Amino acid sequence: MRTALRAPLGRLHALGEGLHAFLQPPGSWCLSNAGVIAGPGGLTLVDTAATRARAEALRAAAEGLRRGPVQTVINTHSHGDHVFGNCVFAPPAAIVAHELTGPEMMATGTALQQLWPDVEWGDLVLRPPTITFGRSLTLLLGDRPVELHHVGPAHSTNDTVVWVPDAQVLFAGDVALPGCTPFGLMGSVRGSLEALERLRGFGARTVVGGHGRISGPEVFDTTEHYLRRILDLAAEGIAERLTPLQVAARHGAGEFAGLIDPERLVGNLHRAFLELERPDLPLGAEIDVPGVFAEMVQFNDGRVPTCLA
Repeated sequence: MRTALRAPLGRLHALGEGLHAFLQPPGSWCLSNAGVIAGPGGLTLVDTAATRARAEALRAAAEGLRRGPVQTVINTHSHGDHVFGNCVFAPPAAIVAHELTGPEMMATGTALQQLWPDVEWGDLVLRPPTITFGRSLTLLLGDRPVELHHVGPAHSTNDTVVWVPDAQVLFAGDVALPGCTPFGLMGSVRGSLEALERLRGFGARTVVGGHGRISGPEVFDTTEHYLRRILDLAAEGIAERLTPLQVAARHGAGEFAGLIDPERLVGNLHRAFLELERPDLPLGAEIDVPGVFAEMVQFNDGRVPTCLA
């Protein structure tokens, strides 16, 4: 039996002329944010939501601005809660992303849906990027440049942030999650710290994370503080020959208990353990994601983390 909708479909928040964030509170698992940027001939979206209904709600809200159709979709990374909705827009919209996004999207497929089979995912078809880039790419929307920069491995291997310099707005994807627990299991803790330094360098006034509330640059400090704690706990665990799950059970979320989805602590510790014990491996090296997720469930008193999508 499938569950009913348990969270609002989301709504637009104005960030400046022709610029909106589409927020899906509270920002927990699979309730991802999106961006809407209006150009002279139509709309550019930043990510497309996790379910058919949520992507359709995004389309209705965006086209309700009466600034033309959706012409371009930018994916900040390959995870399903940010790309499953691509098929609502493409074709005819072009999909732009980092060159690693498409291969990882297709390799993972719809595995995310298996974690939460009770979610009404809807009729979805994977639509990979049609335009890719390596390090950076600038889209010109009329007189407005919109910059895409690869900053991974961080949350994933293929993280892209979207910088709108004239408005000082940064769409940070899942590299920064205001009010939510950072998550580097499929990316890198050390890489995330490096990415945060790059994000600070943009001088953003407004930060729209891939989940959570709209923020200012203070989210970078909170995220860094959390990640440095993860590295410290991992170093302690390695020295005492503890497992990541044992370290998580010993310390808990601590001062970060108020962040959404604290069970991510276990996943972050697994990634930090790997990076400290195997510095020879490239950042973002493969890890047993299903096995670690099972430990996250164990840490969460045997309950699968709540998904309100």
